[in-house]
Amino acid sequence: MTTRSVRLSEKGLFVPLADGETYFNYHWLRDACPSAIDPQTRERVFDISSLEAGPRAQAARIDDGHLVIDWQSEDHETRLPLSQLQAFADNGRKPDPADLPRKLWYSDGYDDFRRVTQSDVLTTDDGRATLARALIEDGVALVTEMENSDESLTRLVNSLGPITPSAEGDHFEVRLEIAPTNLAFTAGPLEMHTDLPGEEMAPGVQFLHCRENTVEGGRSLFLDGAAVAAALREEDPEAFNLLASHDIPFFYRHDGWDYRAHQRVIELDARGNVAGVTVSQHLQDDIDLPQDLLDDYYPALCKFIRMMQEDRFLCRFRLNAGECIVFDNHRIVHGREAFSADSGARHLRGCYTDRGATWSTYRTLVARGATGLPEDRPAAKVA
Repeated sequence: MTTRSVRLSEKGLFVPLADGETYFNYHWLRDACPSAIDPQTRERVFDISSLEAGPRAQAARIDDGHLVIDWQSEDHETRLPLSQLQAFADNGRKPDPADLPRKLWYSDGYDDFRRVTQSDVLTTDDGRATLARALIEDGVALVTEMENSDESLTRLVNSLGPITPSAEGDHFEVRLEIAPTNLAFTAGPLEMHTDLPGEEMAPGVQFLHCRENTVEGGRSLFLDGAAVAAALREEDPEAFNLLASHDIPFFYRHDGWDYRAHQRVIELDARGNVAGVTVSQHLQDDIDLPQDLLDDYYPALCKFIRMMQEDRFLCRFRLNAGECIVFDNHRIVHGREAFSADSGARHLRGCYTDRGATWSTYRTLVARGATGLPEDRPAAKVA
Protein backbone atom coordinates (compact mmCIF):
# COMPACT_ATOMS: atom_id res chain seq x y z
CA MET A 1 0.00 0.00 0.00
CA THR A 2 1.68 3.19 -1.12
CA THR A 3 -0.85 5.77 0.03
CA ARG A 4 -3.32 6.33 2.85
CA SER A 5 -5.34 8.98 1.03
CA VAL A 6 -8.94 8.52 -0.08
CA ARG A 7 -9.76 9.43 -3.67
CA LEU A 8 -13.22 10.83 -4.40
CA SER A 9 -15.16 10.31 -7.62
CA GLU A 10 -18.64 11.25 -8.84
CA LYS A 11 -20.58 8.24 -7.53
CA GLY A 12 -18.20 6.73 -5.02
CA LEU A 13 -14.73 6.78 -3.58
CA PHE A 14 -11.56 4.70 -3.57
CA VAL A 15 -10.24 3.44 -0.24
CA PRO A 16 -6.65 2.21 0.27
CA LEU A 17 -6.97 -1.40 1.41
CA ALA A 18 -4.64 -4.40 1.53
CA ASP A 19 -4.74 -5.02 -2.23
CA GLY A 20 -4.66 -1.35 -3.21
CA GLU A 21 -7.41 1.12 -4.00
CA THR A 22 -10.89 -0.40 -3.67
CA TYR A 23 -14.03 1.32 -4.94
CA PHE A 24 -17.17 1.79 -2.79
CA ASN A 25 -20.44 3.38 -3.93
CA TYR A 26 -21.69 6.44 -1.98
CA HIS A 27 -25.20 5.03 -1.47
CA TRP A 28 -23.72 1.82 -0.07
CA LEU A 29 -21.37 3.71 2.25
CA ARG A 30 -24.17 5.94 3.60
CA ASP A 31 -26.40 2.90 4.18
CA ALA A 32 -23.52 1.12 5.92
CA CYS A 33 -23.11 3.92 8.47
CA PRO A 34 -23.52 2.46 11.99
CA SER A 35 -26.02 5.22 12.81
CA ALA A 36 -28.41 3.75 10.22
CA ILE A 37 -29.14 0.82 12.56
CA ASP A 38 -31.12 1.19 15.79
CA PRO A 39 -28.94 -0.27 18.58
CA GLN A 40 -31.95 -1.63 20.47
CA THR A 41 -34.04 -3.23 17.70
CA ARG A 42 -31.06 -3.77 15.34
CA GLU A 43 -33.28 -2.66 12.47
CA ARG A 44 -32.53 -0.03 9.83
CA VAL A 45 -33.90 3.40 10.75
CA PHE A 46 -32.28 5.46 8.01
CA ASP A 47 -34.23 5.99 4.76
CA ILE A 48 -31.71 6.59 1.99
CA SER A 49 -34.52 7.51 -0.43
CA SER A 50 -35.12 10.65 1.67
CA LEU A 51 -31.93 12.15 0.19
CA GLU A 52 -33.36 13.56 -3.01
CA ALA A 53 -30.01 14.38 -4.56
CA GLY A 54 -28.40 11.18 -3.36
CA PRO A 55 -25.41 11.00 -1.02
CA ARG A 56 -22.05 12.40 -2.08
CA ALA A 57 -18.87 12.91 -0.05
CA GLN A 58 -17.62 16.41 0.58
CA ALA A 59 -14.44 15.06 2.13
CA ALA A 60 -13.07 11.71 3.28
CA ARG A 61 -10.00 10.59 5.19
CA ILE A 62 -8.44 7.68 7.07
CA ASP A 63 -8.38 8.16 10.84
CA ASP A 64 -7.34 5.58 13.43
CA GLY A 65 -8.29 2.55 11.35
CA HIS A 66 -11.55 4.08 10.11
CA LEU A 67 -12.83 5.62 6.90
CA VAL A 68 -14.34 8.98 7.87
CA ILE A 69 -16.76 10.64 5.45
CA ASP A 70 -18.27 14.13 5.63
CA TRP A 71 -21.36 14.32 3.43
CA GLN A 72 -22.24 17.23 1.12
CA SER A 73 -26.02 17.48 1.70
CA GLU A 74 -26.10 16.43 5.36
CA ASP A 75 -24.64 17.60 8.61
CA HIS A 76 -23.46 14.05 9.22
CA GLU A 77 -20.22 12.15 9.60
CA THR A 78 -19.85 8.43 8.86
CA ARG A 79 -17.09 6.36 10.48
CA LEU A 80 -16.58 2.87 9.07
CA PRO A 81 -13.87 0.48 10.29
CA LEU A 82 -11.40 -0.38 7.55
CA SER A 83 -11.61 -3.99 8.75
CA GLN A 84 -15.31 -3.99 7.82
CA LEU A 85 -14.56 -2.66 4.35
CA GLN A 86 -11.70 -5.12 3.90
CA ALA A 87 -13.91 -8.07 4.87
CA PHE A 88 -16.55 -6.98 2.39
CA ALA A 89 -13.96 -6.49 -0.34
CA ASP A 90 -12.52 -9.95 0.30
CA ASN A 91 -15.85 -11.81 0.21
CA GLY A 92 -18.11 -9.60 -1.90
CA ARG A 93 -20.65 -9.74 0.91
CA LYS A 94 -20.96 -9.29 4.66
CA PRO A 95 -19.14 -12.05 6.56
CA ASP A 96 -21.50 -14.83 7.66
CA PRO A 97 -20.51 -17.54 10.17
CA ALA A 98 -23.01 -19.89 8.52
CA ASP A 99 -21.52 -19.38 5.05
CA LEU A 100 -19.41 -22.53 5.25
CA PRO A 101 -18.23 -24.64 2.31
CA ARG A 102 -20.01 -27.95 1.91
CA LYS A 103 -18.20 -31.21 2.41
CA LEU A 104 -19.40 -33.57 -0.30
CA TRP A 105 -19.72 -37.23 0.69
CA TYR A 106 -20.20 -40.51 -1.12
CA SER A 107 -21.08 -44.17 -0.48
CA ASP A 108 -18.64 -44.43 2.43
CA GLY A 109 -20.03 -41.30 4.08
CA TYR A 110 -22.14 -43.01 6.74
CA ASP A 111 -19.20 -43.73 9.03
CA ASP A 112 -18.29 -40.03 8.96
CA PHE A 113 -21.78 -38.72 9.77
CA ARG A 114 -21.35 -36.53 12.82
CA ARG A 115 -22.98 -38.04 15.87
CA VAL A 116 -24.10 -36.16 18.96
CA THR A 117 -26.27 -37.27 21.86
CA GLN A 118 -29.70 -35.77 22.41
CA SER A 119 -28.61 -34.67 25.88
CA ASP A 120 -25.64 -32.72 24.49
CA VAL A 121 -27.82 -30.99 21.90
CA LEU A 122 -30.45 -30.02 24.48
CA THR A 123 -28.12 -28.96 27.30
CA THR A 124 -24.93 -27.55 25.74
CA ASP A 125 -24.08 -24.87 23.18
CA ASP A 126 -21.31 -27.10 21.82
CA GLY A 127 -23.79 -29.93 21.20
CA ARG A 128 -26.24 -27.69 19.39
CA ALA A 129 -23.46 -26.04 17.38
CA THR A 130 -22.11 -29.47 16.38
CA LEU A 131 -25.52 -30.49 15.04
CA ALA A 132 -26.17 -27.20 13.25
CA ARG A 133 -22.69 -27.07 11.70
CA ALA A 134 -23.00 -30.66 10.48
CA LEU A 135 -26.24 -29.75 8.69
CA ILE A 136 -24.55 -26.80 6.97
CA GLU A 137 -21.37 -28.64 5.96
CA ASP A 138 -22.48 -32.26 5.47
CA GLY A 139 -26.25 -31.83 5.21
CA VAL A 140 -26.79 -34.73 7.63
CA ALA A 141 -26.14 -35.83 11.22
CA LEU A 142 -27.21 -38.54 13.65
CA VAL A 143 -28.57 -37.70 17.08
CA THR A 144 -28.15 -40.68 19.41
CA GLU A 145 -29.59 -41.76 22.77
CA MET A 146 -32.99 -40.32 21.95
CA GLU A 147 -35.67 -40.65 24.62
CA ASN A 148 -38.50 -42.90 23.40
CA SER A 149 -41.42 -40.49 23.70
CA ASP A 150 -43.51 -38.23 21.48
CA GLU A 151 -42.10 -35.13 23.19
CA SER A 152 -38.51 -36.21 22.62
CA LEU A 153 -38.50 -35.23 18.95
CA THR A 154 -40.28 -31.93 19.60
CA ARG A 155 -37.62 -30.88 22.08
CA LEU A 156 -34.85 -31.79 19.64
CA VAL A 157 -36.40 -29.85 16.76
CA ASN A 158 -37.03 -26.79 18.92
CA SER A 159 -33.34 -26.70 19.83
CA LEU A 160 -32.73 -25.57 16.22
CA GLY A 161 -35.96 -23.80 15.32
CA PRO A 162 -39.76 -23.93 15.42
CA ILE A 163 -41.55 -26.87 13.84
CA THR A 164 -42.59 -26.35 10.22
CA PRO A 165 -46.00 -27.99 9.70
CA SER A 166 -46.89 -29.96 6.58
CA ALA A 167 -50.13 -31.41 5.23
CA GLU A 168 -49.66 -34.26 7.73
CA GLY A 169 -49.54 -31.77 10.63
CA ASP A 170 -46.70 -30.83 12.96
CA HIS A 171 -45.50 -34.45 13.09
CA PHE A 172 -45.98 -37.58 11.02
CA GLU A 173 -45.65 -41.25 11.87
CA VAL A 174 -43.89 -43.55 9.39
CA ARG A 175 -45.37 -47.01 9.98
CA LEU A 176 -47.68 -49.44 8.24
CA GLU A 177 -51.18 -48.13 7.61
CA ILE A 178 -54.21 -49.97 6.25
CA ALA A 179 -55.15 -47.04 3.99
CA PRO A 180 -51.85 -45.16 3.50
CA THR A 181 -51.75 -41.57 2.24
CA ASN A 182 -48.07 -41.92 1.36
CA LEU A 183 -45.88 -44.71 -0.02
CA ALA A 184 -43.71 -44.29 3.09
CA PHE A 185 -46.57 -45.81 5.11
CA THR A 186 -46.30 -49.15 3.30
CA ALA A 187 -43.77 -52.00 3.52
CA GLY A 188 -42.63 -51.52 -0.06
CA PRO A 189 -39.42 -49.91 -1.26
CA LEU A 190 -39.31 -46.13 -1.26
CA GLU A 191 -37.48 -44.55 -4.17
CA MET A 192 -34.85 -41.87 -3.71
CA HIS A 193 -36.52 -38.52 -3.17
CA THR A 194 -36.66 -35.22 -1.35
CA ASP A 195 -39.78 -34.50 0.71
CA LEU A 196 -42.83 -32.43 -0.23
CA PRO A 197 -41.72 -30.78 -3.50
CA GLY A 198 -45.39 -30.01 -4.17
CA GLU A 199 -45.30 -27.34 -1.47
CA GLU A 200 -44.31 -23.87 -2.67
CA MET A 201 -41.56 -23.80 -0.05
CA ALA A 202 -40.62 -27.40 0.75
CA PRO A 203 -39.52 -27.87 4.40
CA GLY A 204 -35.83 -27.28 4.91
CA VAL A 205 -34.56 -29.67 7.59
CA GLN A 206 -36.09 -33.09 8.22
CA PHE A 207 -35.97 -35.22 11.38
CA LEU A 208 -36.69 -38.96 11.48
CA HIS A 209 -36.68 -40.38 15.02
CA CYS A 210 -36.53 -44.18 15.03
CA ARG A 211 -38.78 -45.37 17.86
CA GLU A 212 -38.73 -49.06 16.92
CA ASN A 213 -37.12 -51.16 14.20
CA THR A 214 -37.21 -54.95 14.48
CA VAL A 215 -38.24 -55.83 10.92
CA GLU A 216 -36.23 -57.79 8.39
CA GLY A 217 -35.00 -55.45 5.65
CA GLY A 218 -35.97 -51.80 5.42
CA ARG A 219 -32.47 -50.37 5.34
CA SER A 220 -32.32 -46.59 4.97
CA LEU A 221 -30.88 -45.22 1.73
CA PHE A 222 -29.18 -41.83 1.77
CA LEU A 223 -26.98 -39.86 -0.61
CA ASP A 224 -25.58 -36.37 -0.98
CA GLY A 225 -27.54 -34.75 -3.80
CA ALA A 226 -24.94 -31.99 -4.07
CA ALA A 227 -22.25 -34.62 -4.72
CA VAL A 228 -24.33 -36.25 -7.47
CA ALA A 229 -25.05 -32.84 -9.03
CA ALA A 230 -21.34 -31.97 -8.93
CA ALA A 231 -20.54 -35.24 -10.71
CA LEU A 232 -23.21 -34.58 -13.34
CA ARG A 233 -21.82 -31.10 -13.92
CA GLU A 234 -18.36 -32.57 -14.55
CA GLU A 235 -19.48 -35.54 -16.63
CA ASP A 236 -22.32 -33.99 -18.64
CA PRO A 237 -22.42 -30.17 -18.43
CA GLU A 238 -25.31 -29.92 -20.90
CA ALA A 239 -27.52 -32.20 -18.80
CA PHE A 240 -26.57 -30.27 -15.67
CA ASN A 241 -27.45 -26.93 -17.27
CA LEU A 242 -30.84 -28.21 -18.40
CA LEU A 243 -31.77 -29.38 -14.90
CA ALA A 244 -30.46 -26.14 -13.41
CA SER A 245 -32.37 -23.89 -15.83
CA HIS A 246 -36.00 -25.11 -15.88
CA ASP A 247 -38.74 -25.61 -13.27
CA ILE A 248 -40.94 -28.69 -13.45
CA PRO A 249 -44.25 -29.43 -11.64
CA PHE A 250 -44.75 -31.51 -8.50
CA PHE A 251 -47.86 -32.31 -6.48
CA TYR A 252 -49.02 -33.74 -3.15
CA ARG A 253 -52.68 -34.59 -3.02
CA HIS A 254 -55.17 -36.72 -1.17
CA ASP A 255 -58.80 -36.35 -0.11
CA GLY A 256 -58.07 -33.37 2.12
CA TRP A 257 -55.34 -31.53 0.23
CA ASP A 258 -54.04 -30.68 -3.23
CA TYR A 259 -50.61 -29.05 -3.22
CA ARG A 260 -48.92 -28.04 -6.49
CA ALA A 261 -45.65 -26.24 -7.15
CA HIS A 262 -42.89 -25.90 -9.72
CA GLN A 263 -39.34 -26.62 -8.59
CA ARG A 264 -35.90 -26.74 -10.18
CA VAL A 265 -34.26 -30.16 -9.98
CA ILE A 266 -30.86 -28.52 -9.47
CA GLU A 267 -30.85 -25.11 -7.82
CA LEU A 268 -27.81 -22.81 -7.96
CA ASP A 269 -26.86 -20.01 -5.58
CA ALA A 270 -25.61 -16.57 -6.58
CA ARG A 271 -22.08 -17.93 -6.91
CA GLY A 272 -23.12 -20.71 -9.26
CA ASN A 273 -22.66 -23.43 -6.65
CA VAL A 274 -25.30 -26.12 -6.14
CA ALA A 275 -27.70 -24.78 -3.52
CA GLY A 276 -30.18 -27.65 -3.56
CA VAL A 277 -31.77 -30.54 -5.40
CA THR A 278 -35.40 -31.60 -5.75
CA VAL A 279 -36.16 -35.16 -6.83
CA SER A 280 -39.37 -37.13 -6.34
CA GLN A 281 -40.73 -39.27 -9.15
CA HIS A 282 -43.74 -40.39 -7.13
CA LEU A 283 -44.75 -36.74 -6.63
CA GLN A 284 -43.70 -35.46 -10.06
CA ASP A 285 -46.56 -34.16 -12.21
CA ASP A 286 -46.79 -34.18 -16.01
CA ILE A 287 -43.86 -32.03 -17.08
CA ASP A 288 -45.16 -28.91 -18.78
CA LEU A 289 -42.03 -27.78 -20.60
CA PRO A 290 -42.22 -27.38 -24.41
CA GLN A 291 -42.27 -30.77 -26.07
CA ASP A 292 -39.19 -30.10 -28.19
CA LEU A 293 -37.27 -29.07 -25.04
CA LEU A 294 -38.29 -32.38 -23.45
CA ASP A 295 -36.33 -34.14 -26.21
CA ASP A 296 -33.22 -33.13 -24.26
CA TYR A 297 -34.64 -32.50 -20.78
CA TYR A 298 -35.99 -36.00 -20.13
CA PRO A 299 -32.69 -37.78 -20.97
CA ALA A 300 -30.90 -35.35 -18.61
CA LEU A 301 -33.41 -36.01 -15.82
CA CYS A 302 -33.25 -39.77 -16.32
CA LYS A 303 -29.45 -39.68 -16.23
CA PHE A 304 -29.49 -37.74 -12.95
CA ILE A 305 -31.96 -40.19 -11.39
CA ARG A 306 -29.94 -43.20 -12.58
CA MET A 307 -26.80 -41.69 -11.06
CA MET A 308 -28.61 -41.66 -7.70
CA GLN A 309 -28.81 -45.44 -7.89
CA GLU A 310 -25.07 -45.88 -8.38
CA ASP A 311 -22.99 -47.53 -5.66
CA ARG A 312 -20.45 -44.69 -5.66
CA PHE A 313 -23.04 -42.33 -4.14
CA LEU A 314 -25.48 -44.48 -2.17
CA CYS A 315 -25.23 -45.17 1.57
CA ARG A 316 -27.19 -48.15 2.92
CA PHE A 317 -27.57 -48.54 6.68
CA ARG A 318 -30.00 -49.59 9.38
CA LEU A 319 -31.54 -46.80 11.42
CA ASN A 320 -31.75 -48.12 14.96
CA ALA A 321 -34.18 -47.41 17.78
CA GLY A 322 -32.98 -44.42 19.77
CA GLU A 323 -31.41 -42.69 16.76
CA CYS A 324 -32.69 -39.63 14.93
CA ILE A 325 -31.31 -38.83 11.52
CA VAL A 326 -31.45 -35.09 10.76
CA PHE A 327 -30.84 -33.85 7.23
CA ASP A 328 -31.15 -30.98 4.79
CA ASN A 329 -34.24 -31.73 2.70
CA HIS A 330 -32.94 -29.47 -0.07
CA ARG A 331 -29.69 -31.39 -0.42
CA ILE A 332 -29.94 -34.92 0.94
CA VAL A 333 -31.89 -37.50 -1.08
CA HIS A 334 -33.27 -40.47 0.83
CA GLY A 335 -35.25 -43.67 0.35
CA ARG A 336 -35.79 -47.11 1.85
CA GLU A 337 -35.50 -50.75 0.95
CA ALA A 338 -38.59 -52.93 1.26
CA PHE A 339 -39.11 -54.86 4.48
CA SER A 340 -41.09 -57.86 5.67
CA ALA A 341 -44.29 -56.53 7.23
CA ASP A 342 -44.76 -59.66 9.38
CA SER A 343 -41.21 -59.81 10.72
CA GLY A 344 -41.51 -57.15 13.43
CA ALA A 345 -42.34 -53.48 13.91
CA ARG A 346 -40.92 -50.34 12.31
CA HIS A 347 -41.90 -46.89 13.56
CA LEU A 348 -40.30 -43.56 12.74
CA ARG A 349 -41.63 -40.22 13.99
CA GLY A 350 -40.82 -37.28 11.78
CA CYS A 351 -41.15 -33.54 11.40
CA TYR A 352 -39.42 -30.52 9.90
CA THR A 353 -37.93 -27.15 10.71
CA ASP A 354 -36.69 -24.33 8.51
CA ARG A 355 -33.14 -24.12 7.13
CA GLY A 356 -33.08 -20.40 7.85
CA ALA A 357 -33.93 -21.04 11.50
CA THR A 358 -31.14 -23.63 11.73
CA TRP A 359 -28.58 -21.31 10.19
CA SER A 360 -29.79 -18.53 12.53
CA THR A 361 -29.26 -20.79 15.53
CA TYR A 362 -25.72 -21.53 14.39
CA ARG A 363 -24.91 -17.82 14.00
CA THR A 364 -26.12 -17.02 17.52
CA LEU A 365 -24.09 -19.92 18.93
CA VAL A 366 -20.95 -18.70 17.14
CA ALA A 367 -21.53 -15.26 18.65
CA ARG A 368 -21.41 -17.00 22.06
CA GLY A 369 -18.17 -18.79 21.21
CA ALA A 370 -19.47 -22.25 20.23
CA THR A 371 -18.46 -23.19 16.67
CA GLY A 372 -19.19 -26.94 16.70
CA LEU A 373 -15.86 -27.44 14.95
CA PRO A 374 -14.48 -30.94 15.57
CA GLU A 375 -10.75 -31.58 15.60
CA ASP A 376 -8.81 -32.80 12.59
CA ARG A 377 -11.59 -32.18 10.06
CA PRO A 378 -10.51 -32.73 6.44
CA ALA A 379 -10.77 -29.78 4.07
CA ALA A 380 -14.18 -29.32 2.48
CA LYS A 381 -14.78 -29.75 -1.26
CA VAL A 382 -17.10 -27.08 -2.61
CA ALA A 383 -20.11 -28.22 -4.67
